[in-house]
Amino acid sequence: MITLIKRPQPSKLWTFATPVLAVAITMVLGGLLFALMGKDPFEAIRTIFWDPLFHEQFAAYSRPQLLVKAGPLILIAIGLSLGFKAGIWNIGAEGQYIMGALAGAATGLALYPMDAWFIFPLMVIAGALGGFLWAMIPALLKTRFNTNEILVSLMLVYVAEQLLASASLSWLRNPEGNGFPGSRNLSKIEAMSNPELFAGTGVHWGVVAALAAVIAAYVLINKHMLGFQIKLSGESSRAAGFAGVNSARLILFCLGTAGALAGLAGLFEVTGPAGQVSIDFNAGYGFTAIIVAFLGRLHPIGILFAGLLLALTFIGGELAQFMLGLPSASIQVFQGMLLMTLLAMDIFVNYRVVWTSREVAQ
Repeated sequence: MITLIKRPQPSKLWTFATPVLAVAITMVLGGLLFALMGKDPFEAIRTIFWDPLFHEQFAAYSRPQLLVKAGPLILIAIGLSLGFKAGIWNIGAEGQYIMGALAGAATGLALYPMDAWFIFPLMVIAGALGGFLWAMIPALLKTRFNTNEILVSLMLVYVAEQLLASASLSWLRNPEGNGFPGSRNLSKIEAMSNPELFAGTGVHWGVVAALAAVIAAYVLINKHMLGFQIKLSGESSRAAGFAGVNSARLILFCLGTAGALAGLAGLFEVTGPAGQVSIDFNAGYGFTAIIVAFLGRLHPIGILFAGLLLALTFIGGELAQFMLGLPSASIQVFQGMLLMTLLAMDIFVNYRVVWTSREVAQ
């Protein structure tokens, strides 16, 4: 018989080993999924994980795209990880990402056709503020009325999507777009664009902000009293209360920071790779960032590598759709498998698996 014995402390070995095992198991399960769809599983896995980086025909395009896709994932996941580590569950980063993009784009377009150096920095501030204010809704409801931040933040995603559709069809629609939905192309307006900083690398201001967020989060968690309070609150809210941690202030900080970073991700995306506000602007980065945060073990450095890995699945998934005819839904299922497998593997972090004979168990 299999017996689970609670560990006195979470295993550090399994904490770092389970993400690697989860990726390996997901590859096996994903291969079975692709095989059931009539595709060669080995070719599918190779196309997703190997070809974007090393195939001479695709690598020149895919490698820069790795940073383009990883930037928003890392930026959003860093914000989410602070709350998750404190036991504050913000599931609405997708909505905060959308609102940041809308706030930033609306600020820039309100000044069109002005061409001034301060427009883009102003849009960056507006983007962060848009995401911050949207996150403050579940934060204030949590602190004032003890509502469930999971449900409130998640429901606000659908409100944000409706606002996005409204902006694309009416108040931000390009008046010179011949009636088609969508705003002006911000990436074509010099004062509002977020171009590559180094040609052919994929590095833009969003990538720089993501790297800065990784460094800042590492310092905060490991060197600052606030980081200690975040970790203590996540491990034991009662102990945090005895230690004098202001739980309401911590909720406001964690949700507000996550919202601001998600808003920044949306702003950098709408002014760069996406280029415009459109009905299908949101690409699911806010939800995928949850996988990134947990795969990275809520650690800034881990999130950096996890963001690169999930970005690879985005790029490789698009390549597999084009080369092998895989539906986009199968790639989303594959990404979801990764989170489910990781959560299942977490049992080894907190429990030891012991094999006992039936006689001993009785």
